[in-house]
Amino acid sequence: MIAIIDYGVGNLFSLKSSFTAIGADVIVTRDENEIRKADRIILPGVGAFEDAAKKLKELRLDTLLKEEVKKGKPLMGICLGMQMLFEKSFEYGEHEGLGLLKGSVQPIKDRIPGELKVPHMGWNALQFHGEKHPLFRYINEGDCVYFVHSYAAVGCEDSLIASAEYGASITAAVAKGNVMGCQFHPEKSGNVGLNILRAFCEMEGGAVC
Repeated sequence: MIAIIDYGVGNLFSLKSSFTAIGADVIVTRDENEIRKADRIILPGVGAFEDAAKKLKELRLDTLLKEEVKKGKPLMGICLGMQMLFEKSFEYGEHEGLGLLKGSVQPIKDRIPGELKVPHMGWNALQFHGEKHPLFRYINEGDCVYFVHSYAAVGCEDSLIASAEYGASITAAVAKGNVMGCQFHPEKSGNVGLNILRAFCEMEGGAVC
């Protein structure tokens, strides 16, 4: 079973529908017992980093996620959920993340040409880094996915598995051990996104971050 974490800041219906479409057993929950029973966890997220971090802490889900990761359970963050995996974010101040991956979250406006719009919104091709990660087993380099974001992870070279070009190289996906993240939205990325979710469903636990 896959547990999609419900902490009030995610596009939960689309995500659940995508997993259902590929035949996955999925539940949307914030119940600790349900999350502990799940085989895999999805951390979604849209909106502001600070608000999301506060909600996770208020629900004590930040501690729970770290405990489940230490057990070897696969965890994937999506969009803001991916950003939450890093050490900190500089979105309207400095805010602490989960610290499951090295790196920080910075505004993309400081890294891209001034004529490009922020937020970065639209379809971009994936460029793989290093050996093709199992998360991409059913897709090809150059396949396009859908982005909507104004901030991106930097300093995450040790976990970078894919980037996208938007006037500069933008972190698109990361993975280290059993912790993975997609800056783009698989649930909005057609068959390519569904195939990424399908690959995540097949991930084995145990390779602790």
